[in-house]
Amino acid sequence: MRLMLGFMVLAAFSGTAFAKKPVIAVAAPTPAPVAPPSDPKNILHLDLSTGGSVVILLRPDKAPNSVERIRVLTRAGFYDNVVFHRVIEGFMAQTGDPKGTGEGGSPLPDVKAEFNDLPHLRGAVSMARPTDINGANSQFFIVLMPVLRLDGKYTVVGRAISGMQYVDAIARGEPPANPSKIIHAWMETDGPTAAKVPLVIPAPVAVTAPAPAPATPATPAAPVTTPAPVEAAPATPAPAPVPPK
Repeated sequence: MRLMLGFMVLAAFSGTAFAKKPVIAVAAPTPAPVAPPSDPKNILHLDLSTGGSVVILLRPDKAPNSVERIRVLTRAGFYDNVVFHRVIEGFMAQTGDPKGTGEGGSPLPDVKAEFNDLPHLRGAVSMARPTDINGANSQFFIVLMPVLRLDGKYTVVGRAISGMQYVDAIARGEPPANPSKIIHAWMETDGPTAAKVPLVIPAPVAVTAPAPAPATPATPAAPVTTPAPVEAAPATPAPAPVPPK
């Protein structure tokens, strides 16, 4: 009987203690952003001279025109054997210039800026450009370390999803003494042995000269009136010589 009573008192005391314990609300975790599905036509492979391939997921949903430019140039073999001409430790590795100087591009027109909300984190691939914000053409860079100050100033076209160790091994320099290069670039949907697709260069837009304005008829010159000749006044006769005294 005493044992039963003890259990009843302990249960009552425990219930009271548990009833007074504050309840801590736990916020639901924020869901991670959902990456777009891996689509073979948007997977770019860069086989590097550093020993392996970097695989890049392109984002046409964020920069459709810039992604299309990279896809077209890749299929044309434009990036094959192009060097990384500007590589800065802790910053980025830039390529895409067939001249290897940073001053070249493709024969295609420049691409207008497509700034978006993709950040310049490690592995981000972004279009390089001159001071003209709409001057991107063929060059791009791969970010080695986060550089968020570039957000909203350069067009991010995708991000490396594997192979960054081969990017880290790219020779540094501006330009490097012995630059690393892209041995072969190819789209996953085509495969590494696909035939090259020649570039289609748009014809220059003919500029039609404006039609000349009709000539304004010349205003006839006012007739020139020849003044009547002035009749000469009769000569005054010279005075007669004065004889000497």
